Amino acid sequence: MEQWITSVMSDYGYIGIFFLIMLENIFPPIPSEVILTVGGFMTTTTTMTIPGVIAVSTAGSVMGAIVLYGIGLLLDVERLEKIVDKYGHLLKVKQADIHRADSWFDRFGIWTVFFGRLIPLVRSLISIPAGMSNMKFWLFLLFTTAGTLLWNTVLVLVGEAVGDNREHILEQLEIYSNVVYVLIILTVIAAVWYYFKKIRTRTN
Repeated sequence: MEQWITSVMSDYGYIGIFFLIMLENIFPPIPSEVILTVGGFMTTTTTMTIPGVIAVSTAGSVMGAIVLYGIGLLLDVERLEKIVDKYGHLLKVKQADIHRADSWFDRFGIWTVFFGRLIPLVRSLISIPAGMSNMKFWLFLLFTTAGTLLWNTVLVLVGEAVGDNREHILEQLEIYSNVVYVLIILTVIAAVWYYFKKIRTRTN
């Protein structure tokens, strides 16, 4: 994967970085950590600059986030309500549950988007609920760009600083990512357990 990423960036420069980062946002398994640290390192061996790499990677990331935000708009609350009306009795979900979740995102969504951009996997997927909740586009764009800019800047600077020794940094980032994935899985399990416990209490 890293060799392919390096090849694309070597052949296409800034356009390659933009393309790779945009894909990374739409298809999370592509590692932004590798793209950004390699991009940072390549500023020491090519004519690319730190500001240039940060700018195009942020633009590509935001473009990918906008695509997922658009998907979220297609899956808005009204569509979910229709699904719940049809299948809610099977899923044990009511319209009130959707409204509560939507209300929560309306209150805290902008900060969820900002901090979500700093968490592997979540950083891509957070754009979908933002669209579903009909978050104002300019707010989504502002906080997505801010969180993305912070994430990209740190990793590009790290790549530029460590150079050929970035393997150790990538190992540390992989550990961080794995810990986050485990926490996400545990959170989902806990949420499902709580939800079904609530259903059993309601039916007793």
